[in-house]
Amino acid sequence: MSTQRTHHVTTTDGVTIGATVHGQGPPLVFLHGSIGDGDLDWQAVVGHLTDRFTCHLPSMRGRGLSGDHPDLSFGRLVEDFLNYIDSIGEPTGLVGWSAPFALVAAAQSDTVEAVAYFESSMLSLMDEQEHAAVGDIFARTGDLAAEGRLDEAARAFAAFPFDDDEIALLEEVGYLEAAGRYVPNLLNHLQKVMEQGDPIADPAVLGAISAPVLVLLGSDTKRLFAASARAVTDRVPDARMQEVPGAGHAGPLTHPEALAEAFTEFFSSAQQPA
Repeated sequence: MSTQRTHHVTTTDGVTIGATVHGQGPPLVFLHGSIGDGDLDWQAVVGHLTDRFTCHLPSMRGRGLSGDHPDLSFGRLVEDFLNYIDSIGEPTGLVGWSAPFALVAAAQSDTVEAVAYFESSMLSLMDEQEHAAVGDIFARTGDLAAEGRLDEAARAFAAFPFDDDEIALLEEVGYLEAAGRYVPNLLNHLQKVMEQGDPIADPAVLGAISAPVLVLLGSDTKRLFAASARAVTDRVPDARMQEVPGAGHAGPLTHPEALAEAFTEFFSSAQQPA
């Protein structure tokens, strides 16, 4: 019998943040990246964890089961996720991918007892060539979205974090088609981030995280994500890095069993009673 259910919380500005919830055991909250939503990004991994953990898959405002709102600034989204975490009513583990929501949330929360992060992106570490390439990708994504070609816009954006083999796999399993509906939301959010600056560029943000952090890194990922993983590991007081062999930035979709094994080992140890 399926144990899937839903959980909702209302934020301080009246938006409903919704999530699917799977499994039984100590709670883990999975925060998605910029392009997808909770179910799209984490369903494959969570399938290996539901016998050990209660897995919450919330989506940011405007995606999944969550209500919409024009304010998609990074700080506002972090506050939404903090509201959700607090609504669980007990200490929880936190999982993130790419966009550093979980890291900033952990720096502001006493409820988060451990964090596992797969390849955070620290945009301030991009070199001149990467800046130019990413600028072109974002412009192309915006042009396609303005023409209503949302599936193509999602594929254009995917060239930023993923390599060609990963993109082909994401197309095959329908990930990019499903994510296409969120492209206008994505572009709104990215514009806010670019205006406000890299949310984890200040070392004091990562230095404020008191919980243990596992930084997971694909062995075949792009330079930016490798550099970001090293920087996060260096700046968080209690952090260690672990490599996932053969994975790129799409690890939660291409290597779900390996990530689930790493999460199980880490959180089972971190959530032991003192």
